[in-house]
Amino acid sequence: MKNSNFPFKSLLVSGAFALTGFISTGAQAQLTNAPVVCPGYEVQPTKIVGERVGKKIQKAFEFYTTDMVSEAIEELRDIKTKNEFDRAYTDRFLGNILAVSKDKDNSKEALALLTRAAEPGVLSALEQSETMRNVADLNLQEQNFEEAIVWYNRWLDYTCKEEPVVYLRIASSYFSSKQMDKVIAPADKAIALYEKPEKNAYILKMSSFVERKMFDEAIDVAETLLQIFPEDQRSWKQLGYYYMQVENYPKALSTFEMAHGQGFLTKENEVKVLAQLYSTNEIPHRAAVIQEKYLDNGLIKTTKESLSAAANSWHQAREYRKAAKFYGQAAKLADDAGLYRKQGGLLLTAEDYKGAVAALEKAVSMGVSNEGQVQMDLMQANFHQGKFKAAYKHMLEAKKDRNAARSARAWESYIKEKAKNRGINI
Repeated sequence: MKNSNFPFKSLLVSGAFALTGFISTGAQAQLTNAPVVCPGYEVQPTKIVGERVGKKIQKAFEFYTTDMVSEAIEELRDIKTKNEFDRAYTDRFLGNILAVSKDKDNSKEALALLTRAAEPGVLSALEQSETMRNVADLNLQEQNFEEAIVWYNRWLDYTCKEEPVVYLRIASSYFSSKQMDKVIAPADKAIALYEKPEKNAYILKMSSFVERKMFDEAIDVAETLLQIFPEDQRSWKQLGYYYMQVENYPKALSTFEMAHGQGFLTKENEVKVLAQLYSTNEIPHRAAVIQEKYLDNGLIKTTKESLSAAANSWHQAREYRKAAKFYGQAAKLADDAGLYRKQGGLLLTAEDYKGAVAALEKAVSMGVSNEGQVQMDLMQANFHQGKFKAAYKHMLEAKKDRNAARSARAWESYIKEKAKNRGINI
C-alpha cells in the first residue's frame, strides 16, 4: 500500500508563530491552561527568544506574510544563536516554512531542522507536540518508516492523545516497512477510535493478513469492510479471490456474482474468473453464457484460447452445436487441425452430418494427428447421410490405422449390407 493514499502532510505555518514579544505559542497555551502533554511531563516555563534573534525572526515573518518566501528563508538561515531555545525556535520556524514550500527538494532539510528543533525538548509544550508530530509526518513522507514509527510513538507518549490518524499512520509505516505482524494492533486502534469508519484502516489490516497468507483472517476483515462499504468495488473482487484461496468455491462464486450484478467486473480477467467459478461449481451453461457475452462485446479478447474455453463450456453444457461453432472459430483463427477435428466430432454428435464432414475433411487435409479416428468419424457422418460409397472409402482408410482398425472392420459388413439394400454397389 502506498503512503500517498493518506494525507500525511499536516505542516501548516499559519498560527505557528506568536510574535508579540516573541513568546512561543506553547507558552500562550499554557497561560490558558490548555492541556498539551501527559501528566508527569515537566512543562517548560514561558520563554522568549533573545532580542537580536527576535528582530531577525520578526523580519523573516514579515517577509513570509508578504509572500517573499525566499527572503524569509534566507533571513532565517542567517540567524546565529547562542542557546538551545533560540536555536530550536529558529529551526522550527525555518523547518515549517521549508516543509510547506513548493520546492520538494526542501523536504529533507525541513526534516533535519524540525528533528533538531524537537530533540532537546526545550520548546514549549504545544510547540514541542506540533514539532514531534511534524517530524513523524515528514519521515513518513520521505519513506523513513522506522523513524516515523519512533516519532509517532514519542508524540503519543508525550501528549497522551488518542488520535486515530496517528495509529493509522503507524500501521501504514509498519506495512510499508514489511513488518506485517505489527500492523494489526495500530490498525485495530485506529478502527476503534474513528467516529466515522475509515476504509484504509480495514484495508491495511486485511492486506497484512494477505501478505502473510492468512486468508481466513483476511476474509473476516473483508466481510466486515463490505458490510460498512458495500459500494467498494475492489473489496468485492478481493473477497472473492480470498474465498478461492481457501477453496471455498461456492462463496467465491456468490461473491463474484454479486460483484457482476452490480457492474463491478470490468476487466477481462475478472469475467474469466466468474466463468471459471461457474465451471468449478458445475454450472457450465452459465460459464458459457458469460464467455459468449464478453467475447461478443469485446471485453474478452478473441483468441484461440478464449474461443476454445467457450467451446469447452458449451460442450460441458451439452450444447454441441454452440460448442462446435466456437471450436470452428478457434480453428479458423489459429489454423489448427485439432480444433477442426473437435468441431467435426461435436457436429457429428449434434447430427449435423454435412457440417461434420466439412470440418473433418479440413482436419485431414491439414494433417491431423490420430487420423484413423477422424476417418471413423467421416465414415459415420457419410453413413448417416446415406453416402455409403464415401463411408466405405473412409472405413478402408481407418483400417490402415492400428488403433482404429478393429472398429473399422466391425463396420465393414454393415456398410455393405446397407448399401446392398439400397441397390448401391460399393
